[in-house]
Amino acid sequence: MTVTKRRLSGFTVALAVAGLLLLFVSVPELGPAIRAARADGASGVFTAKQLRCVQHPGHESCVWAGDFSSADGRVRRQDVELYGSDRDVLAAGQTTAAVDTGRKSRVYGPDGSGEWMFTGLLALSGVGVLVVAARRLRRSRD
Repeated sequence: MTVTKRRLSGFTVALAVAGLLLLFVSVPELGPAIRAARADGASGVFTAKQLRCVQHPGHESCVWAGDFSSADGRVRRQDVELYGSDRDVLAAGQTTAAVDTGRKSRVYGPDGSGEWMFTGLLALSGVGVLVVAARRLRRSRD
C-alpha cells in the first residue's frame, strides 16, 4: 500500500499569511483600544484648530485636529485628532473635555470609544483564518 501526501496548496499558505497579517495589525492595538474604550488616561481639554476631511464616494469623513492639555498641565500635545469628532461637533477655537490614552496621534472624548470592537473583530478574524489554514494543513498531511 502506497501512501501519497498531498502538496501544500498555495491557498493554504495565503490563508496562513492573511491570518498572521490580521493578528500583526490588531494585537498591538488591543491594549490601546481597551484603554480608549474605558477612557483610561490623562483627563484634560482639547482645543479644536483644524477640520480635516476626506471625501469617499457618496460620503465624507471629518475629524477635528488641535491641541490637548491635561488638567494637571503635565501633558501638552499638539496636532492630535479628537477621535469621533465630526464637522458639526466643534468649531475652530472651541474646547471640549478629552482624555489622552497615550495614542500617538489622537485623544478621545470622556465617554471613551467603540474602536475596540473593530480591533477585536480583526484579531478574532485573524485567529479564525489561522484555524482554517491549520485544518487545511492537517488534512493535507493525512
